[in-house]
Amino acid sequence: MRHIILGTAGHIDHGKSTLVKALTGIDPDRLKEEKERGITIDIGFADLLFPDSGLTVGIVDVPGHERLVRNMLAGAGGIDMVLLVIAADEGIMPQSREHLAICNLLKIKSGLVAITKADMVDKEWLNLVQDEVSDFVRGTFLEGSPVIPVSARTGINIDILKQEINTLALAVTPKPSGGLFRLPIDRVFTLKGFGTVITGTAISGSIAVDDPVEILPASIKTKVRGLHSHGQAIQKASAGQRVAINLQSVEKEDLCRGDVAVTPSRFFKTKIVNTYLELLHNAPDIKTKSNVHFYSGTSEVVGRLILFEKDTIKASEQCYAQLRLQDPVVVMAGDRYIIRRLSPLETLGGGLVLDPLPAKRKRKDGIEDLMRLNTENLGDKLTVKIEQAGIRGTTIGKIQGWINVEIPAITVAVKNIVSSGIILQHEDLLIHKTAFTFMHNKIATMLQEFHKKNPLKPGLQKEEIRTLLSIEPRLFAFILAQSDRIVVDKNLIRLKTFKIALSVNEEEYSLKIIDLLNKTPFQPPTREELTGMFSLDAKKIGDILNLLIRENKVVRISDSLYLTREAFDTLLASVSLFYSHKNELTVAEFRDLLNTSRKYALPLLEYLDTQKITLRVGDARKLILRNK
Repeated sequence: MRHIILGTAGHIDHGKSTLVKALTGIDPDRLKEEKERGITIDIGFADLLFPDSGLTVGIVDVPGHERLVRNMLAGAGGIDMVLLVIAADEGIMPQSREHLAICNLLKIKSGLVAITKADMVDKEWLNLVQDEVSDFVRGTFLEGSPVIPVSARTGINIDILKQEINTLALAVTPKPSGGLFRLPIDRVFTLKGFGTVITGTAISGSIAVDDPVEILPASIKTKVRGLHSHGQAIQKASAGQRVAINLQSVEKEDLCRGDVAVTPSRFFKTKIVNTYLELLHNAPDIKTKSNVHFYSGTSEVVGRLILFEKDTIKASEQCYAQLRLQDPVVVMAGDRYIIRRLSPLETLGGGLVLDPLPAKRKRKDGIEDLMRLNTENLGDKLTVKIEQAGIRGTTIGKIQGWINVEIPAITVAVKNIVSSGIILQHEDLLIHKTAFTFMHNKIATMLQEFHKKNPLKPGLQKEEIRTLLSIEPRLFAFILAQSDRIVVDKNLIRLKTFKIALSVNEEEYSLKIIDLLNKTPFQPPTREELTGMFSLDAKKIGDILNLLIRENKVVRISDSLYLTREAFDTLLASVSLFYSHKNELTVAEFRDLLNTSRKYALPLLEYLDTQKITLRVGDARKLILRNK
């Protein structure tokens, strides 16, 4: 079963709700006040079934009063096609014009016109109204669409209107079910025995009973207890359906119209949105920094409009702009939006969301990045966003929550831009080649400076440099792995061209240190004593000793105690020979074996323990591994 959403539009008292009831048998006016006053105050809902074509048309009926356009906009965001309703006895009225202008700005692509109350005028007048309507819709998406005189009271042409709706609906491109789930909430209520229920039109993705769901911008994570669509319990709902979702453990008071139900941890709330803006032909001049109402999905917030290219925008003009909102919203690149004046309330224009998470920019900066975002090429858009992410890169998951495109299309676009070499990918991480090169060069420069200051150290700690640069571990590892200039040695990194080289003086000191250690091999001078013997600071002595360790000329026993490799090998041979005759070795026996003192014997035995050569048992040692 395919699901299409049809929205009504038109002036107050032109018979929208009555026509919906005639088409479906369902009265969309659900509020007591609506029934008492005979006008639609809030959006209402009905459904029209076409079993033969496997089609369900969900109808969103909107109020026509000028003071209720905000409610009309809450219902207009998810519609696929429009039924513009114009009364034969009144013809085109102010909200006929405003509603059509809004539908044009939202880029709704198809629809039809119903001239209601056709039974209340004579044929000649009806013909005049039809001609007026044809002129009215010229140049809009409704140009050339069916214009059908109807009467909800007598039933004139109601069946013909149904058939035209069926034909148009079959030609509508379905909403993307391959994207992440997103449902702007238009109603919140409670049902006895069920709890909190939200309703809306699913505009992308799908959701099933027991699935996790997140409500933004409230940041409430919950679970789907039940799903209903057109009065029927269902197990799964997809894009294009009117859906009621019963939420688990959520209070009605925590939610409101304008919130959005989404796939958890994938979407973002934002208060700054970069857009492409176009004004209506009858809009007043708008200066930069003007306050406006911003509408997207079912949300309405006040924001300040910042024009990038000019100080003032005039009727029928377009420009790039930024909206700085007072409250957070959930929008994606590719969404449509409307702006209205604060006072008097009137629709000014609308446009396309280019970037809901924009990089910082100055107002007078060039707009090349915005122009690239305002193209049809998905690869260009993703490239811009990844480039703006800079040295920290971004992830495929973040991209999926940023742009209103099906996931398979994003996958293909990412593959193409990675293949071109512009973007580099590691697992789900994406980084622009320019940022990669910049960061790689920065690391290399830091290593070069480190080597210059520390010529005897083998390299810099990986984690130290990563922390200094604030790079995500996976991205840092990727940069190092791709480098032909940097060598990774366990926890250290160094330049490939770097080699430890002792100066003439340092070479002399290293030879002297070896001689001193060998003179009394098992009672050698400590590191502190070596420092006192030479005109060198402790750091330099430490660097020379570390180099001798890497060259396998010296063995580090402790922070203070070092043996030459020759002495250590002699120690191992002596210990091995001893254990060939006895099973246990005491401290005193070890001291006598090496002709040393207890001061040296204890740290040497502890070192053998740590190397798993010996094992302490009481006051003695047993051999663990022979000939180590």
